[in-house]
Amino acid sequence: MELNPAKQRLIYGFFETYLKLNDEEEEKLMEEVKKMDNADKILELPISYEERGIKKGLEAGVESGKKEVALEMLKEGSSIEFIAKVTHLNRGEIEVLRRKM
Repeated sequence: MELNPAKQRLIYGFFETYLKLNDEEEEKLMEEVKKMDNADKILELPISYEERGIKKGLEAGVESGKKEVALEMLKEGSSIEFIAKVTHLNRGEIEVLRRKM
């Protein structure tokens, strides 16, 4: 499976657009792929929805971490302006955290 990057993108785009699999179908597909001669190379191919999921998870973790820091700063008496400057959260988000204390 020696494809240049442009052809790989075309194939990925096709599958992501037209081939929507549920969990059971995806599991069956993976079982079939593992039986193929080039299974190791095929399984190394990036799958964008997994990459997007990882990115969203990381972003959510960062956002959650910022809010935890902001909450601790509020508990220590830091000003909302200072917290916003340090965490890059907006005033509204910090106000919501303060009301939840």
